[in-house]
Amino acid sequence: MARPRIPTNPWRATLPAARSRIVAALLAIALCVLAGRAFYLQGLKDDFLLAQGEARYSRVVEVPAHRGRILDRNGDPLAVSTPVRAVWAVPGEVQASARELEELGRLLDLPVRELRRKLAESDREFVSLNRWVPPAAAERIAALKIPGILQDPAFRRFYPGGEVTAHVVGFTSVDDAGQEGIELAFQGTLSGRAGARRVIKDRLGHIVEDVESLRPAQEGRDVLLSIDSRVQNIAYRALRAAVDLHHARGGGAIVIDVRTGEILALANLPSYNPNNRSHAGAAEMRNRAVTDSFEPGSTMKPFTIALALERGKYSPSSVIQTAPGSLTIGTATIHDAHPEGALTVAEVIQKSSNVGAAKIALTMPPEAMWDLFDGVGFGSAPRLGFPGESTGRLRPAKSWKPIEQATMAYGHGIATSLVQIARAYTVFARNGDLIPLSLTRVTALPASRRIVSERTAQDVRAMLELAVQPGGTAPRAQIMGYRVGGKTGTAHKPESGGYAESKYVASFVGLAPVSQPRLIVAVMVDEPHSGQYYGGIVAAPVFAAIMSGSLRLLGVPPDAAMKPIILPPPGAEPKEST
Repeated sequence: MARPRIPTNPWRATLPAARSRIVAALLAIALCVLAGRAFYLQGLKDDFLLAQGEARYSRVVEVPAHRGRILDRNGDPLAVSTPVRAVWAVPGEVQASARELEELGRLLDLPVRELRRKLAESDREFVSLNRWVPPAAAERIAALKIPGILQDPAFRRFYPGGEVTAHVVGFTSVDDAGQEGIELAFQGTLSGRAGARRVIKDRLGHIVEDVESLRPAQEGRDVLLSIDSRVQNIAYRALRAAVDLHHARGGGAIVIDVRTGEILALANLPSYNPNNRSHAGAAEMRNRAVTDSFEPGSTMKPFTIALALERGKYSPSSVIQTAPGSLTIGTATIHDAHPEGALTVAEVIQKSSNVGAAKIALTMPPEAMWDLFDGVGFGSAPRLGFPGESTGRLRPAKSWKPIEQATMAYGHGIATSLVQIARAYTVFARNGDLIPLSLTRVTALPASRRIVSERTAQDVRAMLELAVQPGGTAPRAQIMGYRVGGKTGTAHKPESGGYAESKYVASFVGLAPVSQPRLIVAVMVDEPHSGQYYGGIVAAPVFAAIMSGSLRLLGVPPDAAMKPIILPPPGAEPKEST
């Protein structure tokens, strides 16, 4: 059988000549298109390829702006930013031995188990290991040369005052944004604006070349506060001693320069350490002096008396009959802690008579009382710029019933913050003028607003001085070498639509020197549980400690003889009515 003939060229046998020419032409056309495209991209439109190439090695990185400092009035730092390194990792590229991981965890202050867990997150492009690594530790981390472990420059906020200035200064988040206090209130001033620069990175993310600066970082500006850190320390330590002594729930204290309205100290307890907030809760972070309102009790009586003097209905020597120590209005009865008989208006303040204050108030129109209370700032935020400032509570006068007007005369049925009541007392210290308060240092005196006449303010100031002398409710507020005036307050705390039987707020607001007032100090102690709860016993000694230390620190000349202070035996001093 003959064998079949095999063609020498199988393609020639199966592919027609015309088709081969078509295929060749198509290939030639494709090559021309590719050559044209290559010429277009490399010769005429090379920016596309450059952009694609740069996308694989060029990066725009943020240049962090240095956050401005917070300084006290003397230039001492209360908040500063220190340079640190943010350490992060690309999990899929990390190659380290057990010994290297142990050393890395130690330098990062991170348990090895937690470090391994983070590095095991292979589905993530990168993970943050520690945003605030000190420069020395960062250098040792870099010396380990572990692939996939990278660093970036950053800043960490540090607060030299710690818990003493925590509620004033506040704190920032991990992203260096203000969260509380001055840090939040002045975020726009302190933060500045981050810059940007173009760099070249290798495949491991390391910067190998700094190409250009795209936008320079705009540094944050400093904020100069009115706070005097020395006065702040005095106030905080005196308040803490009282809170500890009386097993109180908390407390607040504020010191005001009556000439300028500057707040020299603002202390709160409980407090927290802003450098380490791991154990700080809402109760510790709350700025009670600014955000909390309470019924001020008898510290309101001077305003009732001031209105009565201003309207010409009474003089300091006018007599009010307070016997038998109680006053019934409708179904409610007002009581005095110690029943008295006939008292002058000045003695109503000295003895802190609820009955006397109520009787005086009921002889005046409710609208007149409301106008004065509103005029000194009750019911309105003090506008310090702090987040969460309390407006307190001051209901419209048209809704007042006679019993409500009577109780508001001695501080019940109205609520104020410690800042509000302290500011209101500047009227008596400034001879009838009211000025705004400031947490930043004042360079030009603010405009004042007259509330009462100079004569009325001086008359009330004289009554406040009687209240701290023997026979008054606050002899423990006396200071050797200085004439002092002030008023105690003791109030039941509102609870469940009524008043708690055994929960009190003890307070004291005072000024000194009486001859030419320089400072106002207001103190509030919340729920003392030592068996003592009157403002004259709990809060007045705190006032004396703060005022005495502050006046001497500021070099305010004494205006009284340097003679020993005589205090009544424990339990013998008059107590203000609640």
